[in-house]
Amino acid sequence: MHVTDMIVPLLIMLILLYGIINRVDVTEEFTAGAKEGLNTSLGLIPMLVLLMTAVGMFTSSGAAEMLTSLFAPLTKGLGFPKECLDLAIIRPVSGSGALAAVSRLFTRIHPDSFAGRTASVLMASTETTFYTIAVYSAAQRKKPDSRIFIAAAAADLTGFILSPLAVRLFIPQ
Repeated sequence: MHVTDMIVPLLIMLILLYGIINRVDVTEEFTAGAKEGLNTSLGLIPMLVLLMTAVGMFTSSGAAEMLTSLFAPLTKGLGFPKECLDLAIIRPVSGSGALAAVSRLFTRIHPDSFAGRTASVLMASTETTFYTIAVYSAAQRKKPDSRIFIAAAAADLTGFILSPLAVRLFIPQ
């Protein structure tokens, strides 16, 4: 048995011990936290349905392919593989859509190809930023500041540009 196998049980024991020492009703606190978490989840469902519907419409309508062909000349100059363009477009919005895009990509090309490796680095180094902003804003019941979207777009763009560069620099071909 490794030390890492004991982390979660030890953490649970520490929480229970803290409750006993400080005379806190751990069961009541856990129940209250679970209730709050469920209420937050229920409040997020409309936003999640909206995002999933929008992503489904975006990909099914052919808009993703249209944007891919529109950006292809620009990305070719940057050395970004055209095979990864649909992934780059869908990644900031949908994690499951991005996984589907990577899966489709890996059925067409080898995962150890330059485009396959770039897609892997892209998936690992970027986030579903607009999804995260939407969920966080819905949970906080606040309209997000426009600067958040600008910063998120800049971070995603940086990840898109640097993914093929990282593959060229750090992964031997």
